[in-house]
Order: sequence, then C-alpha cells, then structure tokens
Amino acid sequence: MNFVLHGFDVYSSEVDDRGIDFVVRQNDHTFYDIQVKSVRNLNYIFFRKEHFELRDNLFAAIVLFNPSSEPDLYLVPSKSWLFPNELFISRDYEGKKSQPEWGLNLCTKNLPLIDKYSFDKIAANI
Repeated sequence: MNFVLHGFDVYSSEVDDRGIDFVVRQNDHTFYDIQVKSVRNLNYIFFRKEHFELRDNLFAAIVLFNPSSEPDLYLVPSKSWLFPNELFISRDYEGKKSQPEWGLNLCTKNLPLIDKYSFDKIAANI
C-alpha cells in the first residue's frame, strides 16, 4: 500500500519462485522488483544469493513489527550489500551445507544504520 501512496503501480507475483514478491512500476519505462521480509523482533534476516542477485532494480522491503506501534518500513537497494558492514552481511558458507546468503543484522546497535533506508526516504528518491 505504501508504494501506491508514493505513486507507484503494484503488480503481484503469481508464483514466488524467483524470490520476487511483487513488481512496482514508477513510469512506463521503470520497474523495480521487490522482495519482502518481515520480523517481529530485532533479528538476522537473509536472502539467498541465488534468488537475490544484486542489481539496480531490486530492493528489499523490510517490515519491522513493533509490539505497541505501527511497523517500521525500510526499502533497501540490493546493491547496498556490495559494501558489507555490521548491518549488511555476506556469507558464502564455502564447504558447508548452507546456501550463500546476503544478510541483514537487525539489532539495537544497527538501527541507526538502517534509518537512512526508511521507506519514505528511499521511495521518494528512486
């Protein structure tokens, strides 16, 4: 709904087999793929690298549910993972069973780092 409020057209995915939950259209020539993750508590969330290929038109929409207020919404450009730090994690698990992943380390210490990706700020500037 927030995408619609910012003037985007929203198209849902019939099948989520490529890690895309929906597509938004900004104008006749500009489309963005959106992968949504939601959490109830500060936690680590991840996107499998095989389905979340870093590119200009891919975003992670993060919904952080709060017990006594509206959820916090973030819109993270996928290319943010090109520069791993305390918030943006890259794990390859070489020689292990787990699949390579891009992670987001949501914790109290990292909340100031994700603030610049608030949904309203990013949606207004893409």
